[in-house]
Amino acid sequence: MQAWQFTNTHEPLVLAEVPEPSAEAGQVVVDVKAAGLCHSDVGLMEDEGWLALLAKTPITIGHEVAGVVSAVGDGVTDWKVGDRVGICPTTELGAPGYAFDGGFAAQTVIGQEALVRIPDSVSFAYGAAGTDAGMTSHHAVIANGQVTKGTKLGIIGFGGLGQIGARVAVLAGADVYVAEVNEKVWQNARDAGVIDVRGSIKDFADIGLDVIVDFAGFGVTTADAIETVRAGGRVVQVGMGRLEATINTRVLITNNVTLVGSVGGTKDDVQGVYDYLATGELNPTITEIGFDEIAEGIDRLAKGEVVGRLVARVGE
Repeated sequence: MQAWQFTNTHEPLVLAEVPEPSAEAGQVVVDVKAAGLCHSDVGLMEDEGWLALLAKTPITIGHEVAGVVSAVGDGVTDWKVGDRVGICPTTELGAPGYAFDGGFAAQTVIGQEALVRIPDSVSFAYGAAGTDAGMTSHHAVIANGQVTKGTKLGIIGFGGLGQIGARVAVLAGADVYVAEVNEKVWQNARDAGVIDVRGSIKDFADIGLDVIVDFAGFGVTTADAIETVRAGGRVVQVGMGRLEATINTRVLITNNVTLVGSVGGTKDDVQGVYDYLATGELNPTITEIGFDEIAEGIDRLAKGEVVGRLVARVGE
């Protein structure tokens, strides 16, 4: 079967012929139907700092995976052939595309403990986006942001993660303000129920934001969040557009700002997002591409040309 494989930083993805996987005890083979593309894929292609996270090279990347179980190994009792599943990338098994070959291929194999059931009413494209973008957004806003009804929340970045995080917060009853440099998606943010959207989080300095979640992570965005959140407020850092930031520690300390890193989430977060998707109250923007467009899609992400979450149709 064909797979898009990463070989090294600053090198293009390679479309290679690889063996089909088989299920060992406790594992299932998943026929991949959709696989999400993520800004962390861009980071992997451009920044050597990501190499330490890889179990091997070359490796088939793609960590947002949804599909159908096509084979089960010995000892698998809760899953059967034909089940619609997403793969949670934060279990002890590790993430697809990092700890083992991921979703930019026709099939992948995974231990049963990483599977989350996709409701019949949820598309595979949404199922893929829910495994990482959805999970990460839900966890950052609800668990680490501690957002509840009445929270004044700032969201930096209304891309693949930010749009989900903002909508989840609206559904939780928060007052949501979005900072997004791409004015083309401002109306999408308003349609999601946010109160206001502007170009910079600093434009909301007079609001008294209780919490700011930075889904962009381009260095200056982290610094701006710390200087904008109210005294005693909380900044949750999710985005890794850059792996370093220069921040004003005087403001951090004297304003008693809490700075929290947030990575991933849990299977419960994935399930929570699937439940929202199944109701129709959460319907993030998805841009779909074909399997043969994956390498080009990562380049489009790097150039900021994608609206919403980019998902590849793998198994037609």
